[in-house]
Formats: sequence, structure tokens, C-alpha cells
Amino acid sequence: MTPGPRLTPLLDQFDWSCERLAGRLAGPVMDSGDGSRTPVGAMTDDEYLWEPVPGCWSVRRRTDGPGTRATFLAGAGEWGRDAAPHPHPVPPPFTTLAWRLSHLGEMLLLRADHTTGTHRLTRDDYRVSGTAADAIAAFHAAADAWRAALRDTADSDLDTVGRCTYPHGSDPDEPFLDIVWWVNQEVLHHGAEIALLRDLYRDQTAGAG
Repeated sequence: MTPGPRLTPLLDQFDWSCERLAGRLAGPVMDSGDGSRTPVGAMTDDEYLWEPVPGCWSVRRRTDGPGTRATFLAGAGEWGRDAAPHPHPVPPPFTTLAWRLSHLGEMLLLRADHTTGTHRLTRDDYRVSGTAADAIAAFHAAADAWRAALRDTADSDLDTVGRCTYPHGSDPDEPFLDIVWWVNQEVLHHGAEIALLRDLYRDQTAGAG
């Protein structure tokens, strides 16, 4: 299905934000925002799991248990993501690059499923990645799934309340247009956080040398 005039700019924004984040994560170059192509190295496992301050929430082996102020490890597989039921801890724990990338991938995959898929996936079904390469691949797969859901969306569907039944937000009560916009801002702001963490990791390791 060809995107309509209302969906097209939102889809373009999603594609652009994912492209910029992909470059930031894996290189060999990234768009610095002014059109130039800046060299950047691929993220390492040490960087992926780097905890810049004490008490971070991250992704961890299930055998290690949850981190400080987390009560369980969300997701499926050998690794899980630090989590706690509502109300969340105050102030919120600082979250690592791994936590943020896992959150993004889970959100995209589950929202795709609850739009044009089975409408059954939960956070317990999402496999949490323990390595940088696996996490980047999982993000790409999730982004592709969400984009496929958008390709099946007509402009008239954007006004449908509850087109997405994602159970961890207000999606069942919102017009789909608002959900598409929300997903875009999630990729934009978490992508910016991930970019900043990459810069901090690069500079602190350079200083240590």
C-alpha cells in the first residue's frame, strides 16, 4: 500500500530517525546533522553494557538477578532488562545504552504485533539481547516490523481509535495517528540518548588511555 499524504511525513521521519540511529550504533559513518559523514566505530559489548554511574538499570544475565531498585528482569531468554512494577522508583534509575536499546526494540516489535499481527505478544515474549551485535540486529528487525505495519495503514486508519492494542500504553484509547507520532518521538529521544552515551563512553575511555 502506498502511504497517503497524512502518513507520508511521519513515515519519512521514522525512516530518517532509524537511519541516523543505525549509523550511530554500527558505523562506519554517521550523519552528524549537517549532512557530513563522520566516521564512527561499531559499538562493542563493553560499551553496550557500560554503567556510567552506580545503580544503573541495564540488561543482565538472569543468573545475576535484577539490579539496584529493580524487582525483576523483564523479557525472555538468558538475559533480562531491569524492571519494577508501577509506581516506578523515584528518582528514576539511570538507564544504560543496553537498557534503552532493548526498550526501543521491544516497543517497536510489540506495537507492530498489536497493530497488524497476532495482538498477543507481551513483554515476556521479547528476547533481551546480551551482546551489542544481537541488540542492533533486534532493533533493525523490530523497526522493520513496525514499518511493515505502517505500510498496511491507510490515511483513513489514522483516525481509528484502538487500531493498535499495545497493552503497555494508552494505545487502545487513542487514534492511531497519535500512536504513530508517539513512536517517532520515542525513536528520536531514545536515539539521542544513545548517541550521547556513545560520545561519553568514547571520551571517558580515551581519557583513561
